[in-house]
Amino acid sequence: MTGSIKIEMTAEVAEALAQNRPVVALESTIITHGMPWPGNRDMALEVEAVIRAEGAVPATIAVIDGHLHAGLDEATITKLAQATDVMKLSRADFAFALAEGRTGATTVAATMMAAHLAGISVFATGGIGGVHQGAELSFDISADLEELSRTPVIVVSAGAKAILDIPKTLEALETRGVPVVAFGQDAMPAFWSRDSGLKAPLRLDEAADIARFELTRRALGGHGGMLIANPVPVEDEIAAAVMNRHIAAALATAKSRGIEGKAVTPFLLGEILTLTNGESLKTNIALVLNNARLAARIAAELASASN
Repeated sequence: MTGSIKIEMTAEVAEALAQNRPVVALESTIITHGMPWPGNRDMALEVEAVIRAEGAVPATIAVIDGHLHAGLDEATITKLAQATDVMKLSRADFAFALAEGRTGATTVAATMMAAHLAGISVFATGGIGGVHQGAELSFDISADLEELSRTPVIVVSAGAKAILDIPKTLEALETRGVPVVAFGQDAMPAFWSRDSGLKAPLRLDEAADIARFELTRRALGGHGGMLIANPVPVEDEIAAAVMNRHIAAALATAKSRGIEGKAVTPFLLGEILTLTNGESLKTNIALVLNNARLAARIAAELASASN
C-alpha cells in the first residue's frame, strides 16, 4: 500500500460530508469488545438512530479486511458484531491492520485518526482511556491522551473510564494542553457516575457554546482535540460511592490474576458487570446514547456556523 489511505464510505456519509452536513464518528470496539451478541449489534444500531434523529449522520469507523471504513451499513455492523479474532486498534497497530489486510475495531485514538482523515470533526464514545491505577509503577497510560493532544477532533464522552486514575488523567490532559469541558455542570463526571468528586477544568452548557469554543480555537491556530465530559443522565447513574467499591474489588482481582496491558480494561468491565448484576451495562448504554445525542447537536452547530 502506497500513497494516501483510501477511506470507504457509505453513500450517506460521503454525501453528508460533500454537502457540509453534520456527521458524527463512532468507534467500533464498543461493538466487538464491549458486550456480547446480539446486544452489541442492537446498541450500535440504536446509537446510529439517535444521531439520525438529531439531524446528523453516523459514521462508524472500522478496518475490515485491511480496508478503512467510515460508515457501516446494517449488514456490515451485524457481521462485525459476530466476528471473532478482531484486533483492537490504537495508534500503534492501526497501520499494521491496514497493511496486513486484517479486521480491526477502532479505539478512541484510532477513531480520532480515521475521523480526521475523513474530515469528520466530532466523535461520540462512552469513555476515554487514560492513566491507569498504579501507572507510576506500570507506566500504563492510554494512547487516547496523546491522540487528544495532536488530532483536532471533538470527543464527546462521559469522562475517563472510572476504573482509571481520574486525577492523574486530568493532570496528563492539562500537560498536553487538551481542553476538558464538563457539559452542564461544574463537576467532572466519572463514567457511570455524574460526579467524580473533582471539579472540571471548564464548563459549557449548550452545544452552540462548544461549537463557538472550537471555532475560536481554530481561529487561534490551535491544534489537537477537545474532550467534552458529558454526565450520564440522573436516572441512569450509579452513585460513585457504590461504583468505587466495585472498582476496588475488580482491580484487586485483576492484580491477583496478573492481568496486564490491553487485557486490563475489558477484564475490569466484565468483573464490574458481574458485581453490579448487569446494572453497569445498562448505565453504559445510556451514557453512550446520551453522548451520541450531544455529539450530533455539536456537529449540527459546527455545520451551521460554516455554511
